[in-house]
Amino acid sequence: MSTTVSPTISKSEQAYAYIHDRIVNHQYTPGYRLVLGTIADELDMSVVPVREAIRRLEAEGFVTFERNVGARVAVPDESEYVYTMQTLGLVEGSAIALAAPLLTADDLARARSLNDRLRRLIEHFDPHEFTRLNQLFHAALYESCPNPHILDLVHRGWRRLPSVRDSTFAYIPERAAGSVDEHDEILRLIESDAPALEIELAARTHRWRTMDQFVAARHHAHR
Repeated sequence: MSTTVSPTISKSEQAYAYIHDRIVNHQYTPGYRLVLGTIADELDMSVVPVREAIRRLEAEGFVTFERNVGARVAVPDESEYVYTMQTLGLVEGSAIALAAPLLTADDLARARSLNDRLRRLIEHFDPHEFTRLNQLFHAALYESCPNPHILDLVHRGWRRLPSVRDSTFAYIPERAAGSVDEHDEILRLIESDAPALEIELAARTHRWRTMDQFVAARHHAHR
């Protein structure tokens, strides 16, 4: 079946968006084999732009290549997740602490509005929308970091998470309420001009609590 795509973007971009959407919406589940010819037929294009899209998705952690098998949707690796979350906790905590004095009233109002939306989602939980808004909340705080090297490390950390990130709150929905409360505490610290180290530790602990709860839930499920 042919899929209609916009002619205003390149075929590689079209293929990327098509595959990416199906991965994050769980139409292509972890381990699913991505057959380039089939996807190319669905998009009515050659395999060349599809291959380019797959390579980009591999670089972003959504796809892995296996010898004699080809491209598959990445299966979350627990060790890689832990290493990434530990590192992200450190660098994002630093980024938010450095950004805190530079955040405007509008910046903080936007962050609080996003957190209010997150809180409203808890009652009728949508893990994918919660994940999307959660990332926007974090970005609202760390994007003003004046150190470009630390900010680059934060961006790299977020890019390394895609294979797990979208499923975290689906896997541990009970974490959502605590996460929103911790967001409020981070905002309170920033708004009260708390010491930078206190803000940094609050942001780091917030990240690590999600990591710890996710890992504990996986271990419990595998008993």
